[in-house]
This record gives sequence, structure tokens and C-alpha cells, in this order.
Amino acid sequence: MSNKTIAVNPSLYEYILGVSLREPAVLRKLREETAAMPEHNMQISPEQGQFMALLVRLMGAHRCLEIGTFTGYSALAVALAIDDDGTVLTLDTSEEYTDVARRYWKEAGVDQKIELRLAPALETLEEMLDADDQRHTYDFVFIDADKTNYNRYYEACLQLVRDGGCIAFDNTLWDGKVADQSVKDADTAALRELNEKLYADERIELSLLPIADGLTLCRKI
Repeated sequence: MSNKTIAVNPSLYEYILGVSLREPAVLRKLREETAAMPEHNMQISPEQGQFMALLVRLMGAHRCLEIGTFTGYSALAVALAIDDDGTVLTLDTSEEYTDVARRYWKEAGVDQKIELRLAPALETLEEMLDADDQRHTYDFVFIDADKTNYNRYYEACLQLVRDGGCIAFDNTLWDGKVADQSVKDADTAALRELNEKLYADERIELSLLPIADGLTLCRKI
């Protein structure tokens, strides 16, 4: 027994997947195709995708926003979990990777739920805020893109998510580098600063979960 989070070694990780992962075949197929790509480590883990799907179901989320699409695994996991009239708006700049995403969204039969906008995310977020009718309308936001802009994404998304809605950040443990003060690269510094800011931010309720590479959940008060 332990009163703190236990370390997960490879055999325990396989056990966790073996007794809990209920990954739809289309998600597994997408994950396996992505695994052959040079940047495959940018994809979320399957247990994280399943957790996020459960979370949006528990929330009854209807309007979801994602910053950082890659090959579309997280968007697909969320789209499969929400009701038929729910929507996922996902933002990215790579046509190459999102072409893979579009193919699997269509194969899964959820492409009508997902809108992809190919443009720098900050530009799209600014347009959404200027439209005014987008403010305070999103139930769930997932941020998984360039780390140095996480804080700017956060401030924009706080205006887009409804009261009681959730903003989730990926990679907030950053392979443990956030806790190593000798590591000072821009991405690590940005994540470290974000974690400290979120801890002190009274606009939200907060939980940093040691799942995959760190998943932080923020409930807007």
C-alpha cells in the first residue's frame, strides 16, 4: 500500500492497459499508423484518450475545443464520446498530419462532428473572441500544442469556456524536466511557469494528474 502515486514500470503499464483499456478498433488503427511516424511521441497515450472520453461523458460536454490536432487521436476519442449533435473544433497548422486525421474521422463516422481549422491557433482564437458569440460557450478544451504559447492559449480559452467548464493541458510533467531546475530550455521553462501560474490562479479549480506525460485539469469557477 502507498499514500502517494506509485511508479509505473513497463510491466505494470501493460497490466493497466490489459485490465482497463477499451480502445475502439479505429483508434487503435490510428495509433498504430502514427507510431511509425518520426514525431509519434506527440500523440497522447491510449489510456489518456480513454480518460478524456470518460471525462467529457461525465460532464455531458457538447461543445469541445482542441488546440493541436496532430493525427487526430484525441479529437477522435472525444468525438466518439460526445452526443451525435456535439461538436469538436480542432486547430492546427499541419496539412500533412491532419490529412491522416481526416481519414480516420471519416472511417469512424464522426467527421460531421469535427471541424478542423488550419491556421496559427492564436489567430483563430482571436477571431473567435472577436466574434463575441463564441465566448463562454465551450464545455471542454484540450490544449496540446507548442508549449511556449500555453499561457496565451490558456488566457484565450478562459474566455471561451463556460463557467464550470474544463480546460485540460497535456505534457505538464514534461518527462519530469519541470522538476529539474537545471533544465532551462524554453519549453520546459514555459511549462514550469504555467504550472506555477495555475497553482496560484483563483479563477479555476485545479488537479495535475500523473497520467502519461502529465495531464492538468482546470475547472473554471
